[in-house]
Amino acid sequence: MIQVFRSSWALLFGIFLLMGGNGIIATVLGLRGALEGFSALQMSVVMTGYFAGFLGGSSMTPAMIRRVGHVRVFAALGSFISAALILFPVFTDPWIWTALRVLVGFCFAGVYVTAESWLNNASTNETRGSAMAIYGVILTAGIVAAQWFVSLGDPSGFLLFILPSILVSISFAPILLTVTPAPAFETAKPMSFVEVFRASPLGLVGMVMMGGIYSALFGMASVYGTEAGLTIGQISTFVAAVYLGGMVLQFPIGWISDRADRRLLILLVSAFGAGGAVLAALGIGGYYGLLAASFLIGGTANPLYALLIAYTNDYLDAADMPAAAGRLVFANGLGAVAGPLFTGWLMGQVGPEGFFVFIFGLMAALAAYAAWRMTRRPAGSVEDSGVYLAAVPAASPVSVAVFQEAAAEAAEEAAEEAAEDSAMAAS
Repeated sequence: MIQVFRSSWALLFGIFLLMGGNGIIATVLGLRGALEGFSALQMSVVMTGYFAGFLGGSSMTPAMIRRVGHVRVFAALGSFISAALILFPVFTDPWIWTALRVLVGFCFAGVYVTAESWLNNASTNETRGSAMAIYGVILTAGIVAAQWFVSLGDPSGFLLFILPSILVSISFAPILLTVTPAPAFETAKPMSFVEVFRASPLGLVGMVMMGGIYSALFGMASVYGTEAGLTIGQISTFVAAVYLGGMVLQFPIGWISDRADRRLLILLVSAFGAGGAVLAALGIGGYYGLLAASFLIGGTANPLYALLIAYTNDYLDAADMPAAAGRLVFANGLGAVAGPLFTGWLMGQVGPEGFFVFIFGLMAALAAYAAWRMTRRPAGSVEDSGVYLAAVPAASPVSVAVFQEAAAEAAEEAAEEAAEDSAMAAS
């Protein structure tokens, strides 16, 4: 781990600043939208723009990198992000905001693809898994730290829009000035959706559901807070609790995942997430009950993303794991585009509690589908399951592909060790 920090500290620090800026603007837009009189449905359209842009950017950035190189793509997209962030308070119209969110989402996807490619290139086979796990923690920590800045600012002014623009601009300096050379960009030929579904129906369907849950949490949490009448400080703490839960519970759940039936674990973790949504929707425990429920929801949502990837890998050949990454991430992106829209519609129908009703619905559906899939085929051997790697939904397809490559390498090493043991036993 020390070796990872020594070789990649500039990249990781830049990514932390980058995610800080992204975390600030995601929360502030919900607060400012309420001040401008935007409805929950209008804000859901605005927030959906980010995920639509992110989906497009994830698909198109590799071709851009191959055409003009990492540095030019990184600098160009970063400039667009900085400019877009300070335009939000200038043009307070929901349709202009939606267009800006599409642009910001597209550019952030491209920046993440570029940064993750560099991080992958700076890692060795021995440190790659640790590097990407640290990267996931840095992403989450950036969002959590961002909420502290939000709690100190005034969403009716310009400061909370200028600050993320500054953070994003500064974040490029350590990344672009690092001595690590820009890598050649390569992508594996993806599997078809049909092939991935045949290998793991629960994995593919679950990734769509998780996209909806994550986009609701990232895009609509502050909208819920304003609709529920929370103060700015309470909203920022509420949002931070969601991501702290994900950061704290990711690794314990991952440890259990390597030692238990993953379908059963997916069922149980989803059920706990659904239970947290029920507690929050009913207002049990007041504000502190809301924080505890949010911690539980975030602490189940992030690990579920990685759990579904690990479970899918259990039914793939090692050579197919990197090829499946693109389809899994795209499926997640489709769910992410729909998530804020359905959340906003439900909030318009039943009030602020619609935010948690939506999360409950998807968590409960995932638990029920996992239970049904357990009746369709027998569980695989725990000893034969692959390793759990702490992927996070905020990352780009490059990150997931790297995790898949690490999982494939681990699977091949395990197969070689098993073959050696068999040969020794036979002799």
